[in-house]
Formats: sequence, structure tokens, C-alpha cells
Amino acid sequence: MGKLKDSMVEEMKLRNLSPRTIKAYTDNVEKFSKYFGKSPALINENEIRKYLFYLRDDKKLSWSTINVTHNALKFFYVKILKKEYCIKDVPRGKREKKLPVVLSKSEVKSILESCNNLKYETILKTVYSTGCRVLEVTKLKVSDIDSKRMMVRIEQSKGRKDRYTTLSEKLLVTLREYWRRYRPETYLFTAYDKARPLGVSVVQKAFKDAKKKQAY
Repeated sequence: MGKLKDSMVEEMKLRNLSPRTIKAYTDNVEKFSKYFGKSPALINENEIRKYLFYLRDDKKLSWSTINVTHNALKFFYVKILKKEYCIKDVPRGKREKKLPVVLSKSEVKSILESCNNLKYETILKTVYSTGCRVLEVTKLKVSDIDSKRMMVRIEQSKGRKDRYTTLSEKLLVTLREYWRRYRPETYLFTAYDKARPLGVSVVQKAFKDAKKKQAY
């Protein structure tokens, strides 16, 4: 895509979109372009429809995933190419409605007890105790833990706003034990080099592994 990609990234940054959204949109437009083997600027509405059908019927992707592609293409055609007519009549799929899986207190306790790594046990306890998203917890800094006011500061959470959540006594005890062993400096939960926060996928895998152990 070259210059078109650069323009797209610049436009999204000016709109203060998150790095995650920027990557998702550019990746989707690049995949779209590669599918047809030509610049997306040369692709028309019928081809956009054909591609979305391909994602649905051949790739068997969920509607939520397809809608991300739709959003990426809409942003690209409307904001970058100024060609709203290319996308305005392309239908958007309805998102599937699924009830969230809610674990009982005993299930949560069993999963946490199945962790054989203090770092993963602590981060999972932080997720459940604070009610925060995994991404929010991985970005926590040591300075975000306010033991005097018993609060946890969540920086730039959903809606790009800072907020606070309650710090429980039990979680504080675990966090102090964790800090004594790992001595984090900036980020509370870090990767091996200690300069970067732990990845979300690592935490998700730790949860799945603990859940498997709990099942046996």
C-alpha cells in the first residue's frame, strides 16, 4: 500500500485511535489488497462485497471479525480515498449475541490455586479482584498501586479515560509477596526483559493452563 498506508496511519493517529485499532485496520486493508492483487484504490463496491462473502463463506470468520474488516474498509474508503459510494451500500452483519461465561467463586478459587507460578497467580488475582480487563492489568505500573488509599489507578482505560478501582486487603498481601520476589521497577507485570509489560496472550494462556489443571 505504501503511501496510502502511511496516510491511513497518520489519519488514525490524528483521531487518537489506539495502537491496537491502527494495527487491526491497516492489517485488514493490506489483506484485502493482497486478496485481489492490486491497490485497494482500484477496487470497487462489488469486489468489496465479494471479499466479505469470502470471509464469511470460505474463511468461516465470525461476524464480529468481519465487522472489524468492514470498519477498516469504511475508514479507508471514506476518510482516505473520499469514496463513500464504494462502501455505503455494503451491508453490515449483525453481531452474534452470546451470554458471558460467569465463573462461580469456587471455580475462580480452584483456578487460582492451580497456578504454580506466583506471577501468573498474582496477575489473575488482580484481574478478578479489581474487575479490570486483562489488557488494563498488563499495563499497570508499580506506581498505580496506592496502598494508602487502597486504590488501583487504571490509566487510559476504555473510553481513553483514567479511573480508579478498589484494592482489597487480600490482593495487597499477594502483590507485596509478588513485589518482594520479582522487584518490578516500572511495569508491575513484565516480560523477561522487564522493560515491556507482559503480553495479553501470555496471561490468557496462563488462565487456560490453570483451568485445564483445575479440571483434572
